[in-house]
Amino acid sequence: MNLRQLEYFVHVAELGSFSKAALVLDIAQPALSRQVRALETDLRETLLLRNGRGVQLTEAGKRLFEHSVGILQRVARLREDMGASRDEPVGRIVVGLPPSMGRQLTMPLIDAFRRELPRARLAIVEGLSAHIAEWIVTGRVDLGLLHNPEAAPALEITPILDEALCLVQPRGAGRSGRATGRPLPLRELPGFPLIVPDRAHAIRKLIETQAMRTGIRLDIAWEVSSVPSIVDLVCAGYGHAVLSVGAVAASGRARELTVRALVDPPLSTVLCLAVSAHKRPTPLARHVAHRLRELIEALPMPRLPMPIRHS
Repeated sequence: MNLRQLEYFVHVAELGSFSKAALVLDIAQPALSRQVRALETDLRETLLLRNGRGVQLTEAGKRLFEHSVGILQRVARLREDMGASRDEPVGRIVVGLPPSMGRQLTMPLIDAFRRELPRARLAIVEGLSAHIAEWIVTGRVDLGLLHNPEAAPALEITPILDEALCLVQPRGAGRSGRATGRPLPLRELPGFPLIVPDRAHAIRKLIETQAMRTGIRLDIAWEVSSVPSIVDLVCAGYGHAVLSVGAVAASGRARELTVRALVDPPLSTVLCLAVSAHKRPTPLARHVAHRLRELIEALPMPRLPMPIRHS
């Protein structure tokens, strides 16, 4: 048994196909099959059931897959640690991004990697903040951006950006038809049928918690997990939404929408950078965290009108 065989086996298991794995690994399919058969022979176990649609893990294969992923991750960390002793940003890093940030940051981050980190590899995964936090704890993700994360001993959390939440309406829904309308007191929010994400979404939790504190009952018209789909539905007139100004900017449809700041009390979502509290940051992780901060600070954020306070 050797590391190359384990790597080949993991690729086949993850992709469910020898042909797909051979394409990704850039090796001939017969050579890949021979390596996996040699592994089965060495372990005296059938690891994969081959069928017309691809391959499926046996019980023994599932056990080996769990061990193999952990072994390969530890080897990758070993290589990173050796590079860290030379203070070089090398190795592989997995970054978790919420969808609203992924659309804005993925291409600039990849461009920065291509220019600045030729000896490093980057993987980006998207998910809800709760999922990204769990992935950081389990080691699947090295660092991530989270909206309104709860304090956790396994995470080291640093606030980066405070984004205002706003009521999002189709352009022309207000009398002015402008991109920004007058601020909306939270107590008036029940007058608007809302299209909201599911309860695992950070913004859904935030607005429901604040509504409960204010003593109002929200009019939930539709529940849709995808923020881009929510924006499409708002543009089509199916309802209104409560989103961050960044999500509106990232949608690509800001010109079709009117946004109104939520006030009394104002609502905002805090974007944070999160890493494992139990892992020493590598030079690569420090470099990527610094670059993410710079990219976020450079994002165009629309300004919302706020009520004028008279003294």
